[in-house]
Amino acid sequence: MKKIVISTFFCVGLLISGLSQKVTPPAPVYPVPSARQLAWHRLETYAFIHFTTNTFTDKEWGFGDEDPKIFNPATVDANQWASVLKQTGFKAMILTTKHHDGFALWPSKYTDHSVKNSPWKNGKGDVVKEASDAARKAGLKFGVYLSPWDRNRADYGTPSYITYYRNQLKELFTNYGPIFEMWFDGANGGDGYYGGTREKRKINGATYYNWPTTLKLVRSMQPDVLFFSDAGPDIRWVGNERGIAGETNWNSITPDTLYAGKAGIEKLLNTGSADGTKWISAEVDVSIRPGWFYHASEDSKVKTPEQLFDIYLSSVGRGSNLLLNIPPDRNGVFHPTDVASLEGFKKLLDERLTNNLAKQARVKASNIRGNAALYNGAKITDGNQNTYWATDDGVTAADVEVELPKVKKISYVLLQEYIALGQRVSAFSVEAQENGSWKEIATGTTIGYKRILRIDPVVTSKIRVRITGSKAAPLISNLALY
Repeated sequence: MKKIVISTFFCVGLLISGLSQKVTPPAPVYPVPSARQLAWHRLETYAFIHFTTNTFTDKEWGFGDEDPKIFNPATVDANQWASVLKQTGFKAMILTTKHHDGFALWPSKYTDHSVKNSPWKNGKGDVVKEASDAARKAGLKFGVYLSPWDRNRADYGTPSYITYYRNQLKELFTNYGPIFEMWFDGANGGDGYYGGTREKRKINGATYYNWPTTLKLVRSMQPDVLFFSDAGPDIRWVGNERGIAGETNWNSITPDTLYAGKAGIEKLLNTGSADGTKWISAEVDVSIRPGWFYHASEDSKVKTPEQLFDIYLSSVGRGSNLLLNIPPDRNGVFHPTDVASLEGFKKLLDERLTNNLAKQARVKASNIRGNAALYNGAKITDGNQNTYWATDDGVTAADVEVELPKVKKISYVLLQEYIALGQRVSAFSVEAQENGSWKEIATGTTIGYKRILRIDPVVTSKIRVRITGSKAAPLISNLALY
């Protein structure tokens, strides 16, 4: 009899296991991110480096008539940049290799307006090489900004300038190792030196650069590069330079009628579009100072650690990536005030968002896809970004309850969707149990890659997340409490 009982339980176990294995995984909700876009989401925070003749003229936008001899930093310590960034949690740096003034930070063979005609290192220096080498040495990814507008070039606005621009891209993408992101903005045309004509020029931003051909050229050299502009095609501008992504933030937009510099699209860029046809996530660019280049007059206006933490919550905490600009000073290093602020910012992140109270906590879900262990509520607290709680098809409203071993004070709630299969959630709320009753403590619309909610601190042992709107079965990969 004993053998029969064991055999029966064994068979039942196999049956249950077999049924579990036959539960079909959720179908994707399109659009979905590419593998390189998924890797980009996981970077979360990286740095912009604005450094050129403007650093020495005290301007934000150079006119293009600057004498290259003005570029003469005491040193260029790119290793200091990379070391500070690495120690304060940044994952990459993007260097402004050429701003609107047209001054090239590498010895480009296609122009005389570059470091090769500056006194720095007797014209033998190369800021791009020093920065890319320092980034790789520190384990950071490296990206480049190459302004499409050039106020120095006599041929800007003509077809020959496009050839020049592409030739410079060839130099950058063949001589400086892997480049993870190419950044270009929407500042195109206007007053300039233009080889001495000193006039105003206009271009058609939608057609002049022939971006599809230019981007195809770059991707032929480095297939894994991501392109940033107002309209993507891989990463979009967030629509402002204040450090604020939309509280509703879809990773999708329909880019057919968008192009860099198009007016009146800031709101769309900030929120994305729930029915957008392409996965083009928002990147939040903001400077640690009022300006993008170093100005001594702004040494007292550097954003504080608390301000940087607030920006983190309104960027990374709303499903975007944060590109924080830290401009080197005239000595070619990050100013001590900026460094201190970055260190204080990292300290706040460590204090407030590293001790996850919900790790391995008990979880109960109102619906589990096929009642399969593969999709149960425990997947949101297992620390594995590749597992997720999922509901049955057709179930777009469901609850998941987390029970902590002890009563804790909670100030932040972090949620993540499994975005490899698309962004789904359009509405949710968070509740805490107090004195045996549930109390709503937060509400939101989108979640996306990451959503961090700062709440009025609550003391509880139970938190419930209620998904109240979703395009399809919600897929939640992570819930953390701090």
